[in-house]
Amino acid sequence: MNLPNKLTLLRILLIPIFIITMMLNFSNHYLIACLIFIIASITDALDGHIARKNNLVTDFGKFMDPLADKLLVISALICMIEANLVAGWMVIIIVARELTVSILRAIAAADGKVIAASGGGKIKTISQMLAIIILLFGANINNTLLIQIGTVLIAIATLFTLYSGIEYLYKNKELFMNSK
Repeated sequence: MNLPNKLTLLRILLIPIFIITMMLNFSNHYLIACLIFIIASITDALDGHIARKNNLVTDFGKFMDPLADKLLVISALICMIEANLVAGWMVIIIVARELTVSILRAIAAADGKVIAASGGGKIKTISQMLAIIILLFGANINNTLLIQIGTVLIAIATLFTLYSGIEYLYKNKELFMNSK
């Protein structure tokens, strides 16, 4: 197993640790969850960069990397609903987009096509991760301004998420038009 795939697996293994940290109520648990989330987010940037730079792209990585990203962000957002840090309707939009694009990719794969990540999809992921980090840090220090900034950023991330989902559907509408 190559290094990018190990980084992807590390990100997946960090998810339950992040969830447990979020759910337990102890001093600085939001800060520790934030640090775990940051480490997991860094592995996302590193695994893809290393894989492309060193020609280590694998089928495992093509499948597991985006899945790990989705699991990380969705897990964080669901935990943050419970902590009253994000609105449930935003998380519903984000999860719906992720499911839609994943199903679209599966349909394309059945036809032997690969749907690459778009620029909008990458901006969506970065904006979601940044908003989560700011919200967690703001919650840890109980800073209303940071929480408000994080709330605005998660709203913007939700708009990017919606836009990128529409973009994927529009660019790949032939998958639906040609279905039997």
